[in-house]
Amino acid sequence: MRSAVEELTSLKREITEGPDAAATRRQRDKGKLTVRERIALLLDEGSFHEVEPLRRHRAQGFGLERRRPHTDGVVTGWGTVEGRTVFVYAHDFRIFGGALGEAHAEKIHKIMDMAIAAGAPLVSLNDGAGARIQEGVTALAGYGGIFTRNTRASGVIPQISVMLGPCAGGAAYSPALTDFVFMVRDTSQMFITGPDVVKAVTGEEISQNGLGGADVHAETSGVCHFAYDDEETCLAEVRYLLSLLPQNNRERPPAAPSGDPADRRCEELLDLVPADGNRPYDMRRVIESLVDDGDYLEVHERWATNVLVALARLDGQVVGIVANQPQSLAGVLDINASEKAARFVQMCDAFNIPIVTLLDVPGFLPGVDQEHGGIIRHGAKLLYAYCNATVPRIQLILRKAYGGAYIVMDSRSVGADLSYAWPTNEIAVMGAEGAANVIFRRQIAGADDPEAMRARMVKEYKAELMHPYYAAERGLVDDVIDPAETRQVLIRSLHMLRTKHADLPSRKHGNPPQ
Repeated sequence: MRSAVEELTSLKREITEGPDAAATRRQRDKGKLTVRERIALLLDEGSFHEVEPLRRHRAQGFGLERRRPHTDGVVTGWGTVEGRTVFVYAHDFRIFGGALGEAHAEKIHKIMDMAIAAGAPLVSLNDGAGARIQEGVTALAGYGGIFTRNTRASGVIPQISVMLGPCAGGAAYSPALTDFVFMVRDTSQMFITGPDVVKAVTGEEISQNGLGGADVHAETSGVCHFAYDDEETCLAEVRYLLSLLPQNNRERPPAAPSGDPADRRCEELLDLVPADGNRPYDMRRVIESLVDDGDYLEVHERWATNVLVALARLDGQVVGIVANQPQSLAGVLDINASEKAARFVQMCDAFNIPIVTLLDVPGFLPGVDQEHGGIIRHGAKLLYAYCNATVPRIQLILRKAYGGAYIVMDSRSVGADLSYAWPTNEIAVMGAEGAANVIFRRQIAGADDPEAMRARMVKEYKAELMHPYYAAERGLVDDVIDPAETRQVLIRSLHMLRTKHADLPSRKHGNPPQ
């Protein structure tokens, strides 16, 4: 027995060290960590329990029968992050370039099934070259099994994809099905067809990073939620995100003790937000003032910057924040902003995270490109997400809230539990100038001094329909509050709503706008 155990120990040591020193050196020369170094950074020290480290492929042909390394290019197992169970699979680029074959796929299928059964988050560390060409259609079928499990797990357990190398072809679709995508600049890429194929088909020449690098997906496509300069920072942020998420859809997010008083007044808000609706300001500073210790995790920070979405804590409880950003396009809603906010609202609703919506929105972005691009359809995604959400929802109107954008951004009429407003709020179908031009068109045109008449009509419209208490008088706003008291009002309201229970009609699933 002792001899057998010694043999086993030696074998597992070889597996842990990897295929050979040259392959490890090539990995490091690219600025990348090895697969087990990555897992060690992600999980609590000493917590990783590996599954099927001895697995080897059974494929024949093209020399594969002579190359049968253990793990088959993917390390799978579970461990803990801050003491909570997390499942993980990680490609080992040193073995077959991390390419997916039959045995490789079966290992991933198994760990995904275990994560779903255990009700714990799944993190994939992606550094693979796609399907293993030598195994043909069986490799493609392996991807199908992963996609099916991604879909079954959607909204059930948090799924996080961390891109740490190239990810091409069908391999890019699994990350796209997950809740969050992290990327590392210069070393990770995602694309369906690589630069060589693009050049052959279209004649366009482009680098891998130019086609599908972290900055491209963080700023242009919106595929990437978070982009970082190095793997260590990236994996540390994955741990932080996991600390804000529940284990599964049956639990609440973990609470954390807060040293920030729940009744703290935010006097700085009185000077931070200008009363003049045409003057911009940074909504991030409002969020920092309201949340515990000014600490929050912004999602999709560099894509669709006219709307902000973030996870934060109020009195130790996790909340999701959706907010217009007046510094970017005056905070209007457009196609990308609608998609960004809708996806975030759906995620929060799936994982029992209350939603606080901060409004300062002049409407939807007008323009031919927006209309032809389907702003109606994309804006409806955000409307659908809010209407479908059953978590506690609070709306706060800071300044402007005009037209359809006011309705879409979680108004009382689409199911917000509570709506508050600051004394600077303006809730209306449109701005006073535009409204006066429509309503009093004839009077203005027939006046001896049209500009003086227009100014008088604008003032009259504001006095009648846009004063800060108009919506409150009609029950569409629950209260007009002192901005300095916003934090304590939100915390008290969320505490009351913690036991909220709402049922949707029985159905197989909805048919949201696409």
